[in-house]
Amino acid sequence: MSDTPASAGLRTIPLGPAGELTLSWGSITHTGHRRELNQDALLVAYPLFIVADGMGGHMGGEIASASTIARLQGVADDGKVNAKSIEKALARAVKDIIAHPDTTDEGTGTTVTGVYLDTTTAEPTWVTLNIGDSRVYLLRDGSLVQITTDHSVVQELIAAGRLSPEEAESHPYGNVITRAVGPSELSVHPDYVRLDVIDGDRFVICSDGLTKELTDYGIGHFLAEHADPSAAVEAMLAASLDNGGRDNVTIIVLDVARVGGPDSHGSVTPLVDEIDDDTAERAGSRT
Repeated sequence: MSDTPASAGLRTIPLGPAGELTLSWGSITHTGHRRELNQDALLVAYPLFIVADGMGGHMGGEIASASTIARLQGVADDGKVNAKSIEKALARAVKDIIAHPDTTDEGTGTTVTGVYLDTTTAEPTWVTLNIGDSRVYLLRDGSLVQITTDHSVVQELIAAGRLSPEEAESHPYGNVITRAVGPSELSVHPDYVRLDVIDGDRFVICSDGLTKELTDYGIGHFLAEHADPSAAVEAMLAASLDNGGRDNVTIIVLDVARVGGPDSHGSVTPLVDEIDDDTAERAGSRT
């Protein structure tokens, strides 16, 4: 995917008795300063917003991320976006990657992370999904929270108490992920988190090319400085390039404006919920 200016979008969704929802977003992707190819890809196709960060020799990473986005685009076009349809699309993407004539590296694969709006119930919810170390953040009531959990060696070491977050930033295995969409993976089941739809929420969906160069504080700073989502992604990209631009950088900022529905200032806390009968046991939930 070539470097392009930020793209913007706007959509209003009537929710019946639950009110009305207006979504606005900005998205951008860039090769960075040190890579020859942009192996990132993104999808902004309501109700699905996705970032994929490909990896692999030759053109492998670009093939993996593009194949995954193409299959997820089909899910959005079909209009039936849920855990089951997403996982079927990811399984088909793996077959596409294997079948591609330029896939020469067994390590070829891609992260996939993002969020979709679920309006199949009386009260709409967001569902985040993640495989790999791309991230979804949520800014709610002035607090920025990382919703997804990285599937990486350093995150496992942090969780085990063997590494601090500060030490992880310079760890030699900092780029090694433990899960991906690709031929070497036996499973393409993302982690899921369900969230309330709250007026004023802002999502950041990004590849690790951003988080290598900007801290969470930095991301929050640029959100606070720029109310317009396109201006926010452009400012974050500029800062990440100024800080080195060591990797491809892809960012989506998704803003939520809601009239009607719950007036919540609640925290992000676990709840008992089901995303899909077939995937409930894999689905964590937050509100």
